[in-house]
Amino acid sequence: MNTYRHLTNQEIEQLCQQQCSAEDWNKIEVHEKFDPQYVTNSHFSGTVKIGYFEKYHTQEGNISRHSGIHLATIHNCTIGNNTYIGRIGNYIANYNIGDDTFIENVDMLVVTGKSTFGNGVLVSPINEGGGREVPICDNLSAHFAYIMTLYRHRTQLIDRLKNIVDRYCEKIASETGFIGKNVIIRNCGCIKNIKFGDYATVKGCLTLQNGSINSNIHAPVQLGVGVIAKDFIISSGSEITDGAMIDKCFVGQACQIGKQYSATDTLFFCNCQGFHGEAASVFAGPFTVTHHKSSLLIAGMFSFLNAGSGSNQSNHMYKLGPIHQGVVERGSKTTSDSYILWPAKIGAFTLIMGRHTTHPDTTNLPFSYLIENNSETYLVPASNLRSVGTIRDAQKWPKRDKRTDPNRLDQINFNLLSPYTIQKMFAGVDILKNLQKIAGEECSNYYYQNTRIKASSLKKGITVYEMGIWKFIGNSIIKRLEETPFKSIQEIRNRLQPDTSIGTGDWIDVAGLILPISVGKEVLQKIESGEYNDIDTINKQFSEIHRNYYTYEWTWAIDKIQLMLNKKIAEITIQDILSIVNKWKESVITLDKILYEDAKKEFTLTTQTGFGADGDEIQKQKDFESVRGQFEQNPFVIEVQNHIQRKEALGNELINRIKNITY
Repeated sequence: MNTYRHLTNQEIEQLCQQQCSAEDWNKIEVHEKFDPQYVTNSHFSGTVKIGYFEKYHTQEGNISRHSGIHLATIHNCTIGNNTYIGRIGNYIANYNIGDDTFIENVDMLVVTGKSTFGNGVLVSPINEGGGREVPICDNLSAHFAYIMTLYRHRTQLIDRLKNIVDRYCEKIASETGFIGKNVIIRNCGCIKNIKFGDYATVKGCLTLQNGSINSNIHAPVQLGVGVIAKDFIISSGSEITDGAMIDKCFVGQACQIGKQYSATDTLFFCNCQGFHGEAASVFAGPFTVTHHKSSLLIAGMFSFLNAGSGSNQSNHMYKLGPIHQGVVERGSKTTSDSYILWPAKIGAFTLIMGRHTTHPDTTNLPFSYLIENNSETYLVPASNLRSVGTIRDAQKWPKRDKRTDPNRLDQINFNLLSPYTIQKMFAGVDILKNLQKIAGEECSNYYYQNTRIKASSLKKGITVYEMGIWKFIGNSIIKRLEETPFKSIQEIRNRLQPDTSIGTGDWIDVAGLILPISVGKEVLQKIESGEYNDIDTINKQFSEIHRNYYTYEWTWAIDKIQLMLNKKIAEITIQDILSIVNKWKESVITLDKILYEDAKKEFTLTTQTGFGADGDEIQKQKDFESVRGQFEQNPFVIEVQNHIQRKEALGNELINRIKNITY
């Protein structure tokens, strides 16, 4: 705790000799170790407290600045120990500045009145015309925002949530801004009503107005050259650089926005990336990635999206105002120059190719291809489950989680196969079989939700979905029995019993968090009743749900197994278990072999076109191999082969153990 004192007459005289002035020297207090030699050419007004100056700050190029205050106007500020302030164009007013902070060549740094520093700003995702406003706040999670956005019909719930945010805003509102310790602010223009967390680096920004930069030692925030930001919150570990412009935006943890990207009325959650494009009225759930002049337009909801170059969406087919919206469920991709006209709802892990204006709803047909042919949308069910790219994406996401803050706002499930996607596969099988039944097996084309499905695609889709289902069911039962000793079928049955009754029924994806609807409803009810009455409590509940995912998952899986077998757990036989494991083994190996063949396509002669452009076929092949390597040595190919061996061995081990038990 710092101890302050008034300046001595000798110190005041020295400061005056160093071209310093004050409206009232009696309102200036300094640390007991204050040395006036490090304060020059500066003016002070209002109440000012100044720490001591004992350290140097080393900047790029090994340039050192001794801590101190030079060429600055300071009004109503507390300045921490070993802070450097220099070359302030206008003034710094109404700030508490932490220790070891460096501020240089800034035009203005000011709090203009009572401010909430971006908290409470209304952002309108998914609906360009408003109606889904989310008041942003420091600890906003993707799941909290999802509820605020999509449950507007529950007016009591929304009122409670708004009240929670309002109370938080009232709590943090202040006429004094905060700049944390070890902050760097250099070469910036006008900065008004901004809160800076510890270890933030802000260099070359043009304008920052009404926002919070929630940096910390674990996950510093960086803002770079040319950035313009207004009415915003930037979470820990994020980077906003290279001329990016954001207006009425929440930026979640470990996001990257730059290269002239612009965004308005948009929520970005953890690990989003936006370069060379635009977002408008968008809910960008975790891992939404848009590069190469692709845009997220307008009124769309995404997560785990990889947007291809030049791709976009719009809601411009309206007559009564911009009311249309769209949802692209988790894990989808858009190819170059693709387009979707809202309203539309695209199923999880879908590959979107071409332009689609027929408003498809493929939510119950995940892992599909949407292909445009002559302005018509063709659907290829389950095809993306056979794609090596889908598997690689699922493997990449956990590795690309750049969050280093121990306090994670978003709770993320990376599972490719989960109750959420498997329930959709069950629905997909029913849909395809019903289409086949109604139109006849001899039909060459089937139609579903404004899409065309070829007969061959429908049949393959049913087969692949069923393999996906068996893969998940088998994975679940093997994991449940793995490393579990048992000597009888009764011991197996005991192990198959769920640990909780929670998990049956439908599941939902709440912006990255996969959970049973029943669990989600309980959270909503407790918010409505007032039992959960602050943001941290609600976020803790989401974290708890995330921790219990696999417990809930098994409850769902064993419920499905009983339905598929038409038996209770107490009636399950050894043969039933063996049948499930064998079907699992067959499905896993078959899918892996399909992936192997799909990967092999990346090494065909066609893919080698352009390699060794000036050489013969041998040189072309050598050039290709120098870049891509040989097929047999590709890490993914090796992993697929090893995966087949591991899974086959795992299945055989369980089969052998089961065969040896007593009945």
